[in-house]
Amino acid sequence: MSKRIGAPRPPKDEPQRANRSRQVSELLPDVGRAAFRRFGFIQSSVVSRWPDIVGERYAAASQPESIRFPMGKKEGGTLTLVVRGAFAPMMQHIIPEIIERVNRFFGYSAVARVVIHQGEVAKPPLRRAPPSLKVVPVDMGHTLKSIADPELKAVLEALAAGVAASSGPPRVS
Repeated sequence: MSKRIGAPRPPKDEPQRANRSRQVSELLPDVGRAAFRRFGFIQSSVVSRWPDIVGERYAAASQPESIRFPMGKKEGGTLTLVVRGAFAPMMQHIIPEIIERVNRFFGYSAVARVVIHQGEVAKPPLRRAPPSLKVVPVDMGHTLKSIADPELKAVLEALAAGVAASSGPPRVS
């Protein structure tokens, strides 16, 4: 067996081919992850869930730009925020709270510093209230009262109402 001299070798980190067609939904998380990593975000959910992390009031005035970590580490990073001009002094005062909320979101101390840049902030998309739901049966509803997240609570109430309205096992048609 002889090797050809000068023939390009395939890169070692190239993934194995599956020899099958894949759905777009299977590929999109990887595409989004690569794009966000390039611009400094390990998790794209920080951008998409920013209003949930810091609250609607602060999300209207700020937007995360990037998170940079020290070389070889995934904690103690620097979060860069873009803030509307007049809101920058207010945001400067609540930096410890922002760090605490972002770290709570990650589940570990991912962010140690926050850097603020003044600039234009895109308006967050309007969130619609969940549709009005049917009354949940009393025996199912009392356990949902302790849930703080309104979206999760609405989904669980809808599920409980659907379970209560059904009769017998589910049928697939």
